[in-house]
Amino acid sequence: MILVTGGAGFIGANFVLDWLAQSDEALLNLDKLSYAGNRENLASLTNDPRHLFVHGDIGDSELTDRLLAQYQPRAILNFAAESHVDRSIHGPEDFIQTNIVGTFHLLEAVRAYWNGLPDEARRGFRFLQVSTDEVYGSLSRDEPAFSETHRYEPNSPYSASKAASDHLVRAYHHTYGLPVLTTNCSNNYGPYHFPEKLIPLIIVNALAGKPLPIYGDGQQIRDWLYVKDHCSAIRRVLDAGRPGETYNIGGWNEKTNLDIVHTVCALLDEISPRADGKPYHEQIRYVTDRPGHDRRYAIDARKIERELGWKPAETFDTGIRKTVQWYLQNQDWVRHVQSGAYRDWVEKNYGERQP
Repeated sequence: MILVTGGAGFIGANFVLDWLAQSDEALLNLDKLSYAGNRENLASLTNDPRHLFVHGDIGDSELTDRLLAQYQPRAILNFAAESHVDRSIHGPEDFIQTNIVGTFHLLEAVRAYWNGLPDEARRGFRFLQVSTDEVYGSLSRDEPAFSETHRYEPNSPYSASKAASDHLVRAYHHTYGLPVLTTNCSNNYGPYHFPEKLIPLIIVNALAGKPLPIYGDGQQIRDWLYVKDHCSAIRRVLDAGRPGETYNIGGWNEKTNLDIVHTVCALLDEISPRADGKPYHEQIRYVTDRPGHDRRYAIDARKIERELGWKPAETFDTGIRKTVQWYLQNQDWVRHVQSGAYRDWVEKNYGERQP
């Protein structure tokens, strides 16, 4: 059995679904179901005995100790995190508590559990920390992409909290010998993405006839990674990664935010055109940029390809088409996740950024 934390969120849920589609190994899923954690993401697993869901917090040491003792997982994959930069600007405390304090409590529980394992189980055990490229800071247009040895220079409360948790994971390996693996990924997109992030927000707003908000000049550059590719990379790192190592996971798809929005609009024009026949890009509105907005992220993913033989299966063109089609086919899911709290958040964040 493996233990996945944060397995009801966007990336975690995709990982859980893909894992159980490809393996008979049982999976224990621990998630506190915050605003972006959604049991509906896992609805297809309702009657699957291989999926054991526990509603709880990684910061609850008593619960974690009990789960580890009861289920004896061979590996732990830590997806649990507060992960939205804008939310971290408005309310950083949740990010400190979950991403730093929560990870610390989880590591302490795992260290005690690992120390009590028989020798063979200790050697085979792994703790995999799922992190982000945002810990590396911002690049100029001409700088080389982030490698695994790039200095950490986080610029938002979110990325700073993830950097701190990564440092804790590293320290537990070097101080206590805990066999850890760390992955730093670029921007994910795909099914079950909570509709406050760029791509799902543009899809949802476009279909609803609402403005499509673009921060600043829209020239911020990100490397885009289809979430199913990210999940396959994590499985590969878990299987063959060297303890103590970091692996950057990227899609080799650097795009400006404005390019992304125009691409999504063009796909919607093709697949689900507006009733009035006008193009969706007419709904684009430029709004005030967020504070400290990093200009460019880019991932150098050569190490994971060289050492573990992994590279993404999807191009951006194939992945974004699958993503738009998924949202068009799952509009009930979108409606269900758009709770009153979510609508209030979007209004708070973008209402303050009028042109």
